[in-house]
Amino acid sequence: MPFKAILKDLLDKVPEAIGAILIDWEGEAVVDQCRCDPYDIRFIAAHNGIILSHLKELQVRDLNEAVEDMVITTGKMHMIIGCINQDYSLVMNVERSCPVALPLHHFRRRLLN
Repeated sequence: MPFKAILKDLLDKVPEAIGAILIDWEGEAVVDQCRCDPYDIRFIAAHNGIILSHLKELQVRDLNEAVEDMVITTGKMHMIIGCINQDYSLVMNVERSCPVALPLHHFRRRLLN
C-alpha cells in the first residue's frame, strides 16, 4: 500500500490526529497527510527528526537496544516519533486528549507488520 494511503488510514483511525508525516534520516519530508497546514507538520517533523537521530546515537553508545518510538507531550498535543527502519521514521501529532496508546497501536500495526 502506498505510504500516502497508509497515513490517511492512520488519521482515519485516530480522530484526534492532527497529522502524520514520513521523514527520512535527515528529517526531510517524504510524504504527509494532515488536517493542518502542511508546512506546520513538516516543520515539526524536521525538528523531531533531529531529536530522534540524537536518541539513536545514544542507543548505540549506552542502551544496547534500538529505540522504537518516543512520545513528547506538550500542553496541547502528543508528538509521536516512531522508527520504521534505519532510514525512515513517522512523526504523528495528536491532540492531548487522545490516549497515546491508540496512535501507537495503529502505527505499529500498519507500518511495522
